[in-house]
Amino acid sequence: MIYLDNAATTLKKPPQVGEAVLQALQTLGNSSRGTHGGAMDAAHTVYGARVKLSRLFGCARPDHVVFTANITESLNIALTGLLREGDHAISTDLEHNSVLRPLYRLERERGVAVDFVPADRQGNVDYADFERLMRPNTKLIVCTHASNLTGNVVNVARVSAIAHAHGALMVLDAAQTAGTRSVDMQALGVDVLCFTGHKGLMGPQGTGGLCVREGVEIAPFKVGGTGVQTYLPTQPEQYPTRLEAGTLNGHGIAGLSAALDYLNSVGLDAIQAKETALTRRFYEGVRGVEGVTVYGDFSGDHAAIVTLNIRDCDSGAISDALSEDHGIATRPGAHCAPRLHEALGTKERGAVRFSFSWFNTEDEVDAAIAAVRELAEYPD
Repeated sequence: MIYLDNAATTLKKPPQVGEAVLQALQTLGNSSRGTHGGAMDAAHTVYGARVKLSRLFGCARPDHVVFTANITESLNIALTGLLREGDHAISTDLEHNSVLRPLYRLERERGVAVDFVPADRQGNVDYADFERLMRPNTKLIVCTHASNLTGNVVNVARVSAIAHAHGALMVLDAAQTAGTRSVDMQALGVDVLCFTGHKGLMGPQGTGGLCVREGVEIAPFKVGGTGVQTYLPTQPEQYPTRLEAGTLNGHGIAGLSAALDYLNSVGLDAIQAKETALTRRFYEGVRGVEGVTVYGDFSGDHAAIVTLNIRDCDSGAISDALSEDHGIATRPGAHCAPRLHEALGTKERGAVRFSFSWFNTEDEVDAAIAAVRELAEYPD
């Protein structure tokens, strides 16, 4: 199988990731729940991963790196813990449901006001719209770093500058960029960075987290066991404990830590360069094919994603044909990005997403180009 669904999850991982998970399953106890060898090994593993992530993302304090099960949980924690009745939030039409649904729920349940910066037919936003939508009670802007549908990259530094000029916070969804390029909180002006471990970071599923700038206070999303301050009737206030009730996924974090070592050994610049080259190769190979429509803006910075449709065919049928007849794994449908599909005019049939990783090859890309050309010529 040629796996081109890396925007959903990376299937091919560095071998040391699985090895680390297996070793952790056999050796790790419960972090912060004792001082015996197994518990201390777990604590050291978890803290070591926090340090690596703080360095990767430019988070000033490792104890402000909070582990979660995935970026959906991270975004729920950040948005629910920051927004209160009377607050206003700004987001965009580019967002995944991991951002949209928490915002919609906060609208219903807390009366939080939400506005969305619209996307045009290329999936771009007008940065002047962020300024236009600002209000005196705007608490935060939350947006994706790169669209999971078009791959368009947002100028986060520009957005955060607008937020900070009005006293608002910048919350970033880095699902499609973490591990594939530099994502530095301080350089970008990000106050809360949410990430997942199973995509560009090449770690196991069930891992993710958020990095919180010092001074940003996020109310606990859940409360419970922490292993410390047991007699407090409330969740401890210090990071990361305030946001980490319950047993952490130590086995998954061990795998994520090994993946971070691999990323550091290869280098983010090398990863971005290769993924960009593969993406451009595929784009150039399909964009001029009769009957093929490619979505997104490829004139500037772009994530390793190319999304297209062939003639008037349903995206699910094309993706099935790619899988069954050509052995190519892609992602059809709505991609949990309903507002952007509406903006692109693809709400009814969806689109077929090809997404590339460090472990893909030029030969695989060429095979995918040939398959698209064949399906465009013989769509039935």
